[in-house]
Amino acid sequence: MRINELKEYLASSEPDKQYELLYGRERVEQNKERYVRVADSFFKTYGDADETAVLSVPGRSEISGNHTDHNHGRVIAASVDCDMIAVAARGEGRSVRVKSDGYKEDCVDLDRLSPDCYPRYKSVALVAGMCAAFKNAGYEVGPLCAYTSSNVPKGSGLSSSAAFEVLVGTVINHLYNGGKVSPIEIAKFAKWAENNYFGKPCGLMDQTACAVGGFVEIDFEDPDKPVCEKIDFDLTGMGYDLCIVNTGGSHADLNDDYASIPREMKAVAAFFGKDVLRGVSEEDLLSNARAIREKCGDRAFLRALHFVNENDRVPEIASAMRHGDLDAFLQGIAASGDSSFKYLQNVFSPSSPSEQGETVALYAAAHALARFPRPGACRVHGGGFAGTMQAFVPRLYTEAFRMEIDRVMGKGACSVMHVRPVGAVRFC
Repeated sequence: MRINELKEYLASSEPDKQYELLYGRERVEQNKERYVRVADSFFKTYGDADETAVLSVPGRSEISGNHTDHNHGRVIAASVDCDMIAVAARGEGRSVRVKSDGYKEDCVDLDRLSPDCYPRYKSVALVAGMCAAFKNAGYEVGPLCAYTSSNVPKGSGLSSSAAFEVLVGTVINHLYNGGKVSPIEIAKFAKWAENNYFGKPCGLMDQTACAVGGFVEIDFEDPDKPVCEKIDFDLTGMGYDLCIVNTGGSHADLNDDYASIPREMKAVAAFFGKDVLRGVSEEDLLSNARAIREKCGDRAFLRALHFVNENDRVPEIASAMRHGDLDAFLQGIAASGDSSFKYLQNVFSPSSPSEQGETVALYAAAHALARFPRPGACRVHGGGFAGTMQAFVPRLYTEAFRMEIDRVMGKGACSVMHVRPVGAVRFC
């Protein structure tokens, strides 16, 4: 439909159930206004179009499996109710043009898709990488225009970059491939683009969680064929909120810190003649501790210990979720956070020891949760080093928790999230 028709449809009651599915009943009207505004921004930027598509990709929250995916481990993740949306249409010529709210337009020449043609650590490199991934896999890629808007906070640990990659892939999928490319395949393309074009050696968890949606357990033992299983776990029904706390730090300039984790884990794997740590046991590590420490260093040894124990912890937490065992779930979350803090050591950057917002937020959260009669849990969130932390809070005390966090971290630091049941979708 053309833009005026699209705006009328988005503002009508017809798609209310879709809005409610993605954002909850109380946020339907708010998102109607948001979608209409993005459609209007598309028109102002690119003009009218005969056929438009509206698409949405959520951010994600890592539940457990901190820094395990890049070594072929297990994770639990969940999509959340903040997202990136796009209004898109086929274009002319040989360009893919993507304009995001508040940023310059990214323009990719479909005849120049080498990674050398685009600067690393820039969004245009992700656009180019997604185009190249679709083309390399034998899918159709053509000129298009897309206007995007996000309420996934950048640098928040909710995977704004993965959501953007998957959104670009979802646009290409629906405009040129009839929606036939699976969410898992789009996630693989997104990881490949981030590794080879953007320059960040991420794993596959973020992209998979954004693309698939809901609570999902993912096993990356064979990264070409990750095993994804949905988990039916009603956190809200159990009387708990998922709170994400902005620690005031930014993920900018932390690429070396992130890269050090898979690099050091794989150095320990190489000690055993392996490419990754999957398959190495705790006993293997302890039996060879002195030699590993001498060759790879103490931090690498500790990070390897974190991996093997965190990887074993994931199916235990997943089982607790499937059986509705809230106490075991919370205990597993707390153990995951403890391991990340002590052994993975991704709570602050060693290059900036005076900046420890994540550590301060973890203390404030633990202090608040300890005062409530019902248990809760908190942990470092996502990549770590800066950005956000995560807490599971009994809803009766969510407001008290928020007030305590805001007292220490600043007003508005604590956001209450809900798990979104679906991942990447074409809205209309």
